[in-house]
Amino acid sequence: MFIWGLSLDFVLQDQCDIIDKHTQSGLDLVEKYVKFVKERTEIEQNYAKQLRNLTKKYSPKRGSKEEQECRFSNHQAFLDILNEMNDYAGQRELIAENMMINICIELTKYLQELKQERKMHLSEAKKAQQSLEGTYKQLDNSKKRFEREWREAEKAAQCAEKTDQDLNATKADVEKAKQQAHMRTHIAEECKNDYASQLQKYNKEQNQFYFTDMPLVFNRLQDMDERRIKKLAQGYILFADTERHVMPIIGKCLEGMTRAGTNVNESNDSVVLIEQHKSGFERPGDVEFEDYSQGINRASSDSSLGTPKGPLELLGKNKNKTFRLFNKKSKLPSSSLSPFSTPPTPSPANGPPSPQFGRDPLTKTHSTSLLFLCPTMTLSPCPSPQPVDTEGFTHLPPEQRRKRLQQKIDDISKELQKEMDQSEALGKMKDVYEKNPQMGDPASLAPQITQTAQNMERLRGELNDTDSSQAIYTEFDDDFEEEELAAPIGQCTALYNFPGSSEGTISMQEGEVLSVVEEDKGDGWTRVRRNNGDEGYIPTSYATITLNK
Repeated sequence: MFIWGLSLDFVLQDQCDIIDKHTQSGLDLVEKYVKFVKERTEIEQNYAKQLRNLTKKYSPKRGSKEEQECRFSNHQAFLDILNEMNDYAGQRELIAENMMINICIELTKYLQELKQERKMHLSEAKKAQQSLEGTYKQLDNSKKRFEREWREAEKAAQCAEKTDQDLNATKADVEKAKQQAHMRTHIAEECKNDYASQLQKYNKEQNQFYFTDMPLVFNRLQDMDERRIKKLAQGYILFADTERHVMPIIGKCLEGMTRAGTNVNESNDSVVLIEQHKSGFERPGDVEFEDYSQGINRASSDSSLGTPKGPLELLGKNKNKTFRLFNKKSKLPSSSLSPFSTPPTPSPANGPPSPQFGRDPLTKTHSTSLLFLCPTMTLSPCPSPQPVDTEGFTHLPPEQRRKRLQQKIDDISKELQKEMDQSEALGKMKDVYEKNPQMGDPASLAPQITQTAQNMERLRGELNDTDSSQAIYTEFDDDFEEEELAAPIGQCTALYNFPGSSEGTISMQEGEVLSVVEEDKGDGWTRVRRNNGDEGYIPTSYATITLNK
């Protein structure tokens, strides 16, 4: 191990300057590194801020159409990626925060301590150097005085000797010259002794300075500099470790993005779209042929309906009444049977209907004449279908009706909230006008406040009515889920084919015998069960029902 105080070949001023510059350079490096890390943290913070703004920009707003579309896996995956990106931004902020606390603040505090310690050590070295220089000046002064006094003593001795040899000099002159020489010699001896003393003192202090004081100061500066280097090295390591510690979480964020992509299910999205927008209506069947070639049939038709119209003319009138698969506002065609409509009753006397007129009422065609073609050999008008309650969605199966009612409740609630917000805003504006008449007339707001109150009252009434209907079907649906195997209360025999394609319904074939689990609650649907345990709803009018006594 090399020690500055013992290993350096000292030239005092040069070595002090070298160590001074070296330690100052080390402190400058620490300060430079702190600035570097601060700029890095600013970059991380700006990066995280931009990422958060980016995710906020593309995140769907609450209650918006985009949020409703998150039921699709590809939309939900994008939302998951935005959430993971937001978490990723949080980790970048954590990196910046840890670097600022563990590196910048810590090193800045340590740097101040090093500066104070370095200043103290250099001050001690300067004091020791000044003390040695002061002792050296005293030595030099005593040396010069000794030199001067010794020369004066020599001159006085030479003068006394010369006076003593002078024959003209009196005895008094000779005695005076000897006394003067003796005094000068005594003074020179005192200066010599003082010079010797100062020289001894200086050599002692110089030895103390070079072998004790300065090596101690330099060793302390060496220890300080090595501690600085070690601390700086730890800062270098922390620079990498700070980011390495959050890498597992960042990796999880990236894994979450990958998982979001793998969770996309295109087939399921298609199913969700169909379930969300299916109307519960059947597709229209083929336009049936109306035979007007037989006179009796024509007479019957003329007497009941007036002038018959041909298939092309009928199609011409119906071309604007086709179903739209995903249109929520599409209305039930005039010939589509609801649970409240009475299906045509087959005539046993005429035998089974021809294949041209199948017995599945839901797949029958319709025309603008509002006639049902009965499965008999003669054409006669069938009973007109009862009007369909599209406002209360009673033409739909319970599950479909419950969804439609819930959607209607949500829409009414949103409109009511808007009216309430507007009412609150108008109230605040009225208060401002009353306190500051120069800003406006409070009476001018009365019509708007009245209209808003009426709208709120109307919407509350609609909401209560819809809630009542929805509560019935919610209880109806809960009973269906809770009572897994309810005891049959009767039996029913299918009169017609029923496809059971809507949610919550069950298909049946003509003549099929099913167990009745729950009778019609007034909505036109009866809950039945097969022998294999399958349960669902069928239109009450499509079967003959016999309840147990």
